[in-house]
Amino acid sequence: MGILNAIKGQLIDVIEWSDNSSKTMVHKYDMNGKEIMMGAQLTVRESQVAIFVNEGELADVFEPGRYELQTSNMPILTALKSWKYGFNSPFKSDVYFVNTKQFLDMKWGTSNPVMMRDAEFGMIRVRAFGIYSFRVSDAAKFLKEVFGTAALFTVEGVEGQIKRTLVSGLSDAIAESKIPALDLAANYEELSAYAMQAINPKLAELGLTLCSFVIENISLPEEVEKSIDKRTSMGVLGNMDQYAKYQAAEAIRDAANNQNGMAGMGVGMGAGAAMGQMFTQSMNPSAAPAAPAAAAASAVCSACGAAIPAGSKFCPECGAKQAAGSFCGNCGTAVPAGTKFCPECGTKL
Repeated sequence: MGILNAIKGQLIDVIEWSDNSSKTMVHKYDMNGKEIMMGAQLTVRESQVAIFVNEGELADVFEPGRYELQTSNMPILTALKSWKYGFNSPFKSDVYFVNTKQFLDMKWGTSNPVMMRDAEFGMIRVRAFGIYSFRVSDAAKFLKEVFGTAALFTVEGVEGQIKRTLVSGLSDAIAESKIPALDLAANYEELSAYAMQAINPKLAELGLTLCSFVIENISLPEEVEKSIDKRTSMGVLGNMDQYAKYQAAEAIRDAANNQNGMAGMGVGMGAGAAMGQMFTQSMNPSAAPAAPAAAAASAVCSACGAAIPAGSKFCPECGAKQAAGSFCGNCGTAVPAGTKFCPECGTKL
């Protein structure tokens, strides 16, 4: 019995793994130099996949469930070891448990600004950050492409690769979507969905899949933000003409209240006149400025028809003598010869 117990002590009859960490992706079962008993119990919990590796070569993959290890449910390992049907001797094999749950609340961000071309601001640089979640979608491919034969593999091993892929996918999404910089904040969900479509095919090559990708913020350069603030202020002010008049009225009032000697009086008087004119124009914007005084009265040369000053004795154009008293010297109205007073303006001729 002692020899039999010693032999049993060198065999493994139960294989299972409980995940005590939130960041472990792959755990290699510790054989401690022992062999696996044929008929041993293998327990694979939900969100786990067990992979048997024979001398560095991937063998059988077990999904969640409880298994009694036999040649019938280990076809690849049976072929690799050239077992005959019914073989029940202990055997050696590496067993890896792959965690297939979602790894949540992973942070991402742009270490360097991302260049984008905007129709309104031209070439600008933006920064972005957010969170994402991922999981192992193909445990066998993940073993081959990523962790190999490491005894322990954590999230940190793929985090850098995923972050760089995310930033690259987001840059492509922003460039191809051609969304204006002012509208980026209103299209975070659309950009996230577009980026996931571009990123997942790249991660699938590693046996991974992106479950969620959230953009928390896309920040614009300080110069662009200042420009946006100015435009916002202009929009809040509304009618700039009315605002300018209001500002002028405020300045005039402050100047009028400055009663410092004669200068203050002059400013006050000028302020009052300017204020009156400003409010008159404001109340009647269509009013036109006063017309200039009527031009001096003119007459027409009796010979050439050129315009000449009223009362001229000779035409400055042709030199013809003008009939005396033919035109009123004040208003230029033609009057009969011998008329003593102009019939239009009453001027004595």
